[in-house]
Amino acid sequence: MFAAVGLYAQVPAGERMDNERVRVVVASEQPHRPGPQHEHKRNRVMIYLGDGESTFTSAAGKVDKLKVKKGEVLWSPATGPHVSENITDQPFQIVEVELKGPPQHAAVPESKLDPLKVDPKHYTLVFENDQVRVLRVRFGAHEKGVLHEHTLDHLVVYMNDQARGKTGEVRLDGVMTHTEENPLDHAVERIAIDLK
Repeated sequence: MFAAVGLYAQVPAGERMDNERVRVVVASEQPHRPGPQHEHKRNRVMIYLGDGESTFTSAAGKVDKLKVKKGEVLWSPATGPHVSENITDQPFQIVEVELKGPPQHAAVPESKLDPLKVDPKHYTLVFENDQVRVLRVRFGAHEKGVLHEHTLDHLVVYMNDQARGKTGEVRLDGVMTHTEENPLDHAVERIAIDLK
């Protein structure tokens, strides 16, 4: 099902989730194949499953370059018409989380058990804005976390194969209080996106 490509496991491209809050797709960027001109009418969170470098050419001909590393997470605001091209010699994949509609919360509801406060060893803030709070979650082999609370619905994107999901898989979790443990002999990493 998964074929090794470079430093990451290649996952099948395509739609992972589509509901009233988000649309999640895995895009495969093939080398030196410009896509058709298109636009993004909604803001997105972009999670890179491999190293890559792309150009973005606007309808007016302006060219911007973007170089990314595996595991990088970026905010991508809505954009007008453009053509994108992977300018490397290797394919790479992106988990694109398109945000639908306005935020339902002005901020992340306060909790004494916020994972950033009670478990900073395993949870770090990537970025936050008026639509999302994005966390990086890392557990070493056989590490256990502490009791913490998620006060918003949140997407989980797996950055490598682990007990509850494979590389590039996505799940939507609701509000919850729980502890975590990595039962595997290798480190695991995922991205958690709180949906405001």
